[in-house]
Amino acid sequence: MNDNKLYQLDVHVRWYGYIALIVAILFFSGIFQSAEGPIRALDFTNVLGGFGKLGSLTEGAGTLANDFRGTGGSGGKDAWLFALTIFPAVMLALGVVKVVEYLDGLKAAQKLLTPILMPLMGIPGLCGLTLIASLQSADAGASMLNELSNSSLINDRQKTIFACFQYSAGATLTNYLSSCAVLFPFFSITIITPLVVVFAFKIFGANLMRLYLTKVYKGEL
Repeated sequence: MNDNKLYQLDVHVRWYGYIALIVAILFFSGIFQSAEGPIRALDFTNVLGGFGKLGSLTEGAGTLANDFRGTGGSGGKDAWLFALTIFPAVMLALGVVKVVEYLDGLKAAQKLLTPILMPLMGIPGLCGLTLIASLQSADAGASMLNELSNSSLINDRQKTIFACFQYSAGATLTNYLSSCAVLFPFFSITIITPLVVVFAFKIFGANLMRLYLTKVYKGEL
């Protein structure tokens, strides 16, 4: 892999590449998740949809499943069904990335975001779309990072740093705005403040890994 290719800012980007990048960032950002009407289709979670319900009727000793996984599962069988629920998010995310890549969206990200992400965390700008996606879906972020690595668009050192960023507080926006929403009325600070703190520590953790790989780790990446 030619690392110089990753940081080249004068790469040729077709004009619609910037539009594709902006649309993709909005798509993965979650901004339109609660929107009404056709604009809802601009959100990853809305397009991903959900599985149909089987009901929750109680008859005798058994309870019908409230989704296709059923209730009370355990072991390898339940784990396999849980893994099955991840497939749609991964396939949709990778499909969107392939379309954005074809439209020069990743080149646009490389050109625009490398001056920001390289000094901030030591990763190239083409990771920007994956970063945005990881804030809404841990599965999508992980699969997109794996695709970047398999396509030799990032090296192992950058993959390790970026994985450290993703690992802490995965799907930050989704989990914060859903699980923590019940606490919002009790906050004595602005709702955005804890989110900023979490994001800051994600960057801090990535840079700790960056420092470790630079100063401590002696192996090859």
